[in-house]
Amino acid sequence: MKEYSVVPNKDVSGWYVKIENVAPTEYHSTRDDAILEAEGLAKENTPSKLVIYDAKQEVEEERQF
Repeated sequence: MKEYSVVPNKDVSGWYVKIENVAPTEYHSTRDDAILEAEGLAKENTPSKLVIYDAKQEVEEERQF
């Protein structure tokens, strides 16, 4: 199962979409855009898991596809 994540950048001015917790694949200026991108990737590659982090780098939500 692949794991995708949405995490803030260092100063929380943007959000990254990561695959398997490696180098970011996409950068978005809003969290909502990053979540939409990550959801699309996760749905295309089922079974997969999406982990969404908040601005404090804490897990806020997990979704499985």
